[in-house]
Amino acid sequence: MRLAGWTLRARLIAGLLVLFTLASVGVGVVTTIAFRDFQIRQLDQQLFGAAQALSANIEQFETHNSASGCPRSAARDEGPPLTQGQTPGTYAARFQAGQLSFSCEVHDNKGEITLANVPLSSADLAALASIPVHGPGNRQAYSRYLSGLGDYRLTVSRGPDNDVHVAGLPLSGVQASVRQLELIEVIVFGAALLVMGLAGTGWIRLSLRPLGRITATAAEVAELPLESGEVTLPHRVPDADPRTEVGKLGKVFNQMLGHVESSLATRQASEARLRQFIADASHELRTPLAGIRGYTELALRATADFDPEIRRALRRIDSESGRMSRLVDDLLLLARLDAGRPLAHEPVDLTRLAIDVTNDARVAGPQHRWVLDLPTEPVVVTGDLHRLHQVLANLLTNARTHTPLGTTVTVRLIPARAGENGGGAELSVSDDGPGIPVTLQASVWERFARGDGARSRQAGGTGGTGGTGLGLAIVQAVITAHHGRVSLASRPGQTTFRIWLPADGSAESAGDGHAHV
Repeated sequence: MRLAGWTLRARLIAGLLVLFTLASVGVGVVTTIAFRDFQIRQLDQQLFGAAQALSANIEQFETHNSASGCPRSAARDEGPPLTQGQTPGTYAARFQAGQLSFSCEVHDNKGEITLANVPLSSADLAALASIPVHGPGNRQAYSRYLSGLGDYRLTVSRGPDNDVHVAGLPLSGVQASVRQLELIEVIVFGAALLVMGLAGTGWIRLSLRPLGRITATAAEVAELPLESGEVTLPHRVPDADPRTEVGKLGKVFNQMLGHVESSLATRQASEARLRQFIADASHELRTPLAGIRGYTELALRATADFDPEIRRALRRIDSESGRMSRLVDDLLLLARLDAGRPLAHEPVDLTRLAIDVTNDARVAGPQHRWVLDLPTEPVVVTGDLHRLHQVLANLLTNARTHTPLGTTVTVRLIPARAGENGGGAELSVSDDGPGIPVTLQASVWERFARGDGARSRQAGGTGGTGGTGLGLAIVQAVITAHHGRVSLASRPGQTTFRIWLPADGSAESAGDGHAHV
């Protein structure tokens, strides 16, 4: 629809103007028709009077007839009987035995009243013949067009000697009056429409001002980060008359904001309790897990003569307790990052970091092909060396664990161009493995995300930390804590994780940064 993109204000103004225009047109049409009918009735009264006088004098016309068919010119007080008392423009005609006897018009020639012959065409004769003939006491008027005169109001009556008398008055006066009325109506209604448009625009703008305040408040609330963390909604719609529709809307909107704020506060409290529980549980689990690992190592050293099955069981206990210790450490790290614990803020050489972590991955996965693509100059950012080491290690472990043997894994470091977004760098890990299914790509950053797609070579998930599903969640949490961003692009034969880190690890320098593609 054409009005689909219009604002409510524009629709109301347009609707008001359209309704006023329709009403004006309706009033104009009705008044014009009524005025025209009134003018015609007045003209008909004059016509009937003129016809009566013409019928009384028309029998004397022959004594004043001239060669032209009409009597000669004469002054008003001396003229032929046919012109006496008649206004200029009056038309008279007579038919005898069906034949036209004369056809004349009363003409004012500089104060001198004359009769002018009016020739009639066949169409004019047919028009006159179509008018019913009435008696003198029952006259009726009809509108016809005569080629020599124009639009006329005509009446036809039968004379005493069975001849037919035609009398007529011009409609030009009525038509001029109607046109003048139409012009006046156009001017008046046009001015009224202009005034109505200006006044209506101001009134509608004033009436919709409370609705504009509601929209502004909603826009302010929409810009608030509501997805996580402590959220307060101090914005409220100013009070309005609750008896009005806008007042009711504002009251309901304020109630909704109150419910949303209460729900967000409840969610935040629940998340805080959950984070505290995870932190406390993880912290408490570290001590018994360390004891289990210690006693297991001690048992392995003291059981040289034990049965091989017992030694295998002890080694499994040591392996699983180590895996559980890493899981506890990961949970504790995520809890601290969620709580907003500050990270170290020190210079980190990403070039050296990429070399060290890639060498470690090459040792852990010698059957993969590891490629480094580094700039000639060192790339230094400000951040936490240990956590950034963990991020890159998780990505490389993820690539090694979930791609077939022989896959090429490329670590690429691209520094920001001089002056671009305050500096920074992009660090990416790419592989030519089978890729991550589209259905899993949106959930790889979730905690304990598990994947069984084409990338899984072993039982496990997309997390990359022993199949716990926390590796990529830690990657995202650490990079977010550095005010950077991480993204994934994957298709069969090409999977790339990109990380953008600002130069000084601040939110300002990362605000407009973007990863190179």
